Amino acid sequence: MFLREALKFSLGALRANPARSVLTALGMVIGNASVILVVTISLTSRDYILEQIQGIGSNMIFAYYEAAQGTATSAADYIQMADVQAVRSQLGDRILAATGVMTTFDRIRLDGREEDLKVIGSDEHYRNVRNLVLLAGRFLDASDVELRQKVALLTEQLAARLYGSQAAAVGQVVKVHGLQFTVIGTFKERVESFGQSELARETILIPISVLRYFAAEERIDPMYVQVRSPDDVGAVTAHVRAILESRHRPGALYRVENLTAILDAARNIATILSLVLVMVSAIALLISGIGIMNIMLVTVTERTREIGVRMAVGASRREVLQQFLVEAMILSLSGGLLGIVVGVAIPASVRLFVDNVEIPISMLSIAIALAVSSAVGLIFGMLPASRAARLNPTEALRYE
Repeated sequence: MFLREALKFSLGALRANPARSVLTALGMVIGNASVILVVTISLTSRDYILEQIQGIGSNMIFAYYEAAQGTATSAADYIQMADVQAVRSQLGDRILAATGVMTTFDRIRLDGREEDLKVIGSDEHYRNVRNLVLLAGRFLDASDVELRQKVALLTEQLAARLYGSQAAAVGQVVKVHGLQFTVIGTFKERVESFGQSELARETILIPISVLRYFAAEERIDPMYVQVRSPDDVGAVTAHVRAILESRHRPGALYRVENLTAILDAARNIATILSLVLVMVSAIALLISGIGIMNIMLVTVTERTREIGVRMAVGASRREVLQQFLVEAMILSLSGGLLGIVVGVAIPASVRLFVDNVEIPISMLSIAIALAVSSAVGLIFGMLPASRAARLNPTEALRYE
């Protein structure tokens, strides 16, 4: 019964000063909305970064020859297709695929002038390992590689530059290293690597069995291995390094890496960034709590005579304490709930303007914001409520 009366008195007191009540609660609105938005932004940025890294290739290991210790580099030091076959046979079911890439350059006439274009060779596994997107036509198959077919695929930019579109490029003939190759498809990287991989914006892909005839040396750079299980990436990385070292002379150094370290670093950076941003938004909540405490202290001073009257007619100190705590909690929770609505509505409304965009909203951030709102009202409302409860009824009645 008393809580109902305390709630009634508190709402009446807050309605008596609507502008002050709204401005006080506004701090909690901003604080809670910022907590949710900060967590949402950090989660979205983390997921985007991880998606970009994983888009390069799922559970991928890459290896290439680095240097020779103590002696000059020999052609036998380079990774070759025989090494790729050894990885496939020795790792068996632990990997989904292994492939190699060879690279050459050729001068091709574009827009009326000759330009150097990158020509790479690989096999039918290259698409899956590198997570490529087929835009038109088909990709290389096993028979193209085995029968040394003169077929080619073009990157998205090269196809558009040569023939205007991806679909128009299929079936055309392009001359590479003096031979005519039929274009069977066009493709692009699922995630743009901005020229940091073997794929440039304008690249021609042909069967590796054909490219070997145009290269002075058989050099796989890089070799890619797609691991079946994410938990097995580290062990398979070590195994691939052991296979390469065992098949080549001592002193030949091979760099064998995976994306696990990059993913872990991205996760750690995202976690640290989230903590920093949450701490910044927590300052907004702290300031809001101080604002509530200040307003409640002013309210206690303004209502000193009212408190004296209530005590004179039988209200206990505990009841006075509870009434002012209820007022502080109403300010805090009303502002907090409205802040949660604002914090959820902003990222949710993005879907109305941008198609195919999903922004994750953390339920944990909503729970934390609600809990903090309650704690702020309770903690920062305690001092004003205690001051009101400690007033002497006789002196309070004489207060003007």
